[in-house]
This record gives sequence, structure tokens and C-alpha cells, in this order.
Amino acid sequence: IMSSAGAICLYKEPGQRITLEPVSWQRFNDILRELGNKRCERIAYAKGVLEIMTPLPEHERVKVLLADLVKILLKKQQQPWEPLGSTTLKNENMAAAIEPDDCFYIQNYQAVIGKNRIDLSVDPPPDLAIEIDHTSKTSLDAYEALGVSELWIISQGKLTIYIFTEGKYILSNTSSIFPNFPVMNIIPQFIKRSKEIGVSKTLQQFEEFI
Repeated sequence: IMSSAGAICLYKEPGQRITLEPVSWQRFNDILRELGNKRCERIAYAKGVLEIMTPLPEHERVKVLLADLVKILLKKQQQPWEPLGSTTLKNENMAAAIEPDDCFYIQNYQAVIGKNRIDLSVDPPPDLAIEIDHTSKTSLDAYEALGVSELWIISQGKLTIYIFTEGKYILSNTSSIFPNFPVMNIIPQFIKRSKEIGVSKTLQQFEEFI
């Protein structure tokens, strides 16, 4: 919502989503500065469309759980990784940006060790990004423009996997990162389980399971 002074004013109600268009790249960066670093809102920007979302508490709980499940799988495969959380991923050349619920550098983990800011015009994109109930076309466009290798979206208890291939996303029944583990079936089961026994016990059971 634009104030008379041109600044962004948000009603921070959980689950709220605001879409602004058209928004230039320069105005997008101005809005990011106006929102500041200490905020709960997440953004997605592509093709001149800016989306601002305030997560629900349930959204945050599932996000943390899913990220921890991924870390357990990576540890099981003895794969090193760098977690970048909800850092702002931007590429000025593509005029696109996204703040994932979580993201991981796996193959390219060494490229981001010690980095506090990521610029995808020079840095590689994450190998895996995670979104919870974030299925808008704007978000998918942004991820596609940034070239994030694999995207997981959890919506209504279902996991959808997108693999970046030849400049676009294709739906997949398997993960390229965990090709020998049926994440599409197993992950939703443990997310559901967490609502019955809690997060910590679910993680313990998951680790025992794998």
C-alpha cells in the first residue's frame, strides 16, 4: 500500500499478500530499503510484479521442520552444504529477486562460504529452494529467472518438485539431490506426523527411519 509520501505501509496481518505492479527494478530496490532488514515480510519480484507476503505461524513451523529434514538427508548422504535461509536472492541482469522460505547450496556450497550477501549476477544460484504454500506465478517466474536448480513447494500437505532444465522448470516425481530417496511421498508423511507428536519427536523418528 503506497502512502502519500510514496513509502510502503503494510498491515502486518499473518497470511496477508500484497501485489504491486508495474514496479521498476529501481523502485523495487527502493521498496526493499524502505521495508528494512528487520522484517517478517517476504518478497518475490519478476516481470515488473512485486509480491509481498506475511507468513502465518504454521508456515514458519513447517518451514523449520522441512529445512531440518533436508539437513538430515544431506548428513545421511555425507554431503556438505551451506544454508542461506531466507536471504534475498537478486539478479539485476534478469530483473528478478526472491526471498525463499529456505535455501541450500550443496554442489556450489564452497562458492558462498562466509558470504552474507548473495548477488546472482556473479554468484551461483542455490541448488535447492523451499517454499511453503507459496504457489503464485510471480514466485515461480522469479525462481525460473534466477535459475535455482531445484524448487520444493509444500501446499496443503503435498510436495511438488520442480527441476530447472534448459531454462525452465519441469515437474518431477523425484529429487535430483536425493535421487534414491522418495521425498515426494515420505516428506509429507512426516510433516503430517509433526502435527500429531510435535517437531522434535518427528525429527527423531525421521532420523531413525532413514
